[in-house]
Amino acid sequence: MLLTCVICCSSFNLRLNSFLKEHQGRVSRCVSLEEESKSIQSLKSSNEFVSIGIILFMCSYMMCSVCIKFRCCPVFVGGSSVTNGVGTATSKRSCDQLRCTSCDFQVLIFDDCAWDVSCNYLFLRNNVPDQHKLRAKLKTRRGFRAYACQCSWFSALEPADLRGQPQLTWVCGKHQG
Repeated sequence: MLLTCVICCSSFNLRLNSFLKEHQGRVSRCVSLEEESKSIQSLKSSNEFVSIGIILFMCSYMMCSVCIKFRCCPVFVGGSSVTNGVGTATSKRSCDQLRCTSCDFQVLIFDDCAWDVSCNYLFLRNNVPDQHKLRAKLKTRRGFRAYACQCSWFSALEPADLRGQPQLTWVCGKHQG
């Protein structure tokens, strides 16, 4: 299996050289993180293997101010006690840059709140993104965090991987570095 090596920034060269020696012959090419985001569709359709683990390993290792944007992988949501930020399999941070692929709205987040059982699609359709109107269906629940776009809603207490919530079509909209 060939790997596409993604470099998060120019200050990563020392660590990159060590990585390339370790995986000699398996790396088909190296691209910058910016190039990767532009060409991800062509990479997915080709026979090359894009290693998400390598992208996260490099970016989480660096976390430098030079890096422009990061994506959560996997994407987590969680209660108000869960730290917001770039989520990884090890950090399990709650993504605060969620965007819905169905309605194309940014996901709104309410700390220490949960959605009332009477909340429904029509209510959200008529009231998103007006946070003041949305509060009518929110109940104060310490430790919870309520999420909503124009077509879906979710309340969380513990970190939850969105891959386990197929009804939610939310993706990370990228975090600033």
